[in-house]
This record gives sequence, C-alpha cells and structure tokens, in this order.
Amino acid sequence: MIISRTPFRLSLFGGGTDYPQWYRQHGGAVLGTTINKYCYITVRELPPFFEHRHRIVYSRIELVREIDEIIHPSVRAVLQSHPIPAGIEIHHDGDLPARSGLGSSSSFTVGLLNALFALKGQMSSKKRLADETLRIEQEVIGEAVGSQDQIWAAYGGLGRINFNTDGSYDVEPVIMGDARKRELEESMLLCFTGISRYSVEVAKDKIANLEAKAQNLRTMRQMVDEAEAILKSPKRPLAEIGKLLHESWMLKRELAGSITTNLIDEIYEGAMSAGALGGKVLGAGGGGFMAFFVPPERRAAVCARLDKLIQVPFKIGSPGSRVIVYEPGGQVEE
Repeated sequence: MIISRTPFRLSLFGGGTDYPQWYRQHGGAVLGTTINKYCYITVRELPPFFEHRHRIVYSRIELVREIDEIIHPSVRAVLQSHPIPAGIEIHHDGDLPARSGLGSSSSFTVGLLNALFALKGQMSSKKRLADETLRIEQEVIGEAVGSQDQIWAAYGGLGRINFNTDGSYDVEPVIMGDARKRELEESMLLCFTGISRYSVEVAKDKIANLEAKAQNLRTMRQMVDEAEAILKSPKRPLAEIGKLLHESWMLKRELAGSITTNLIDEIYEGAMSAGALGGKVLGAGGGGFMAFFVPPERRAAVCARLDKLIQVPFKIGSPGSRVIVYEPGGQVEE
C-alpha cells in the first residue's frame, strides 16, 4: 500500500497569465502558496479474487475490468500513460471539497502519479510530477486549465512561478521571517461559498477573452512583482497586500462574466464593509472558496459578517506532494 499526501494551493496574484495560450506569447507569473489542507491518494495492487480488475473510490465507486472503462478522466489518463500489470485499487480522500478553487484536480493527479510511481519503486522529483501532470491535463485529457496548480501541488511552499514563452517555468520561493509569515497567516481569511463548480467551464470564457483583456493581464502580472516586494520588505506594512488584492480582484472580474455572481459580490461587499482590505475568488471563479486580507483588529467583525459561510483556518507554505506511507508489499513493518 502506498499513500501520497498532496497540498491544495491558495493563488494570490497573477492568475490568468498562467494559461499557455497567454504565456507562450507574452510570458507570465503568479504568486501564491500551498496550505496545510491536503488530498490523500491510496494505491495498492488489487488481489485477483474479484469480478472487477480495478477499483477506484472517490465521490463514486468504479468497478471495472479495463482501463478504458474508467470514467474518472485523470485516473483513466494516468493509467493509460503508466500502465500497471496487475489490478489496482485507488482511493481518494480530501480535507476540502473538490471543484472549489484550490487546485484540487491537479493535487489529485500529482498525488496519483506520485503514489503510482512509488508503487513501481520509483522516486519522483518535483519537476517530473509537475511536468507529467501538465502533460496529462493539458495534452492527454485536453482540459482548458492553467499551469500553476500542477506546479504548486508538486513543489509546495510560498513563492512565485515564472512562465516563459518557450513553455518552461521557474519556481522561486519567497523568503520571509517567521514573525512576518505569522502576521500574513493571521491576516488571511478563507471562506467557502457553498458553491462547487467546474472550473474548466469558467476557464474557457477567460481563455476566449485573453487578448481582449491583454492590458488587465499585463497589470495583474506586474502585481506579482509588487506583491513579492511587499512580502520581502519588513518595512512595508502587510496591509498593502490587502489593497493590492482588491485591485487585482477588480481586474480579474473583468476577464469573463462567469467569474463572479450576485452571491459572490454580496459576500465580497459584506467583507469589505466589515473591515477587509481586499480579497478574491480563488481559482477560475464562479464559486468555491474566497480569500480575504483582514487586519487582525477587524477579524472578529469580518468573521461575524460572514458567519453563514464555513471559515477554514490554515497555515501557509506546506510542502509539495509526498509519499507518507510506503508499504509496497502490503505488510506493515513493526
């Protein structure tokens, strides 16, 4: 049995510039962090005593004999690309709901690849996991997705990703002192709107508008540099991050009509009127989680205003995908 643990991510600045359709022409950059909320994938060889050969457990249970019969697109694509001679059982558990703007789909694929490679006795580098997940999602499945989620899930940490016009990328950590990191954590509020949505549908609208909204994207890309400078400079108040988040959200919501809804606007306006300095819908938009920057002295008031939403405490900078249980023979060593 193999169990991998892969973090979810909180994207802060530069989202939209990580679509290949954009950065292969203009370049791009994002700033964000993984958080201590995870996707767990359990993989084991399935004994040959059942009518089915493969068992996949997530929000549904699939019992199939052939890989091509698998409905889950990521599982099917991964097993087609990396076949296992024996039958296999795959089980998914997550700390937070899927389709909620935290990169859960890519965390699933990264975690599945990590566990599957471990089952084959292979140790995977962060780059291998990120690159293969990008290939699976964008080329094999053909999803309209950006390129940051896969990299965050594999690499982990708080930092920035630069996307180059040749298709390559660079991952750069943002180094902060412990006190400043705690201040940032204490100023962030994560809330679930209660709306799960398929980000691919929202992303298609954004991709269709990329060139029409080129100035928005260029400005959002510049905000990555500004946000990094604020985080790295102890002399600059972190409240500047909140104000920058607000400016970024005003630009992001113009990228496509499906990014925001009346409910999202009501939540955002309520948080701002209670003392938040800025915020955003995470991921492609349309629902899922929202993040707000709230000065500690206003936190109680904002939490009270958003008391009908599920509020999730978290830590930033969690490590990338890891194999946390490695028992390929199925035996637990004492």
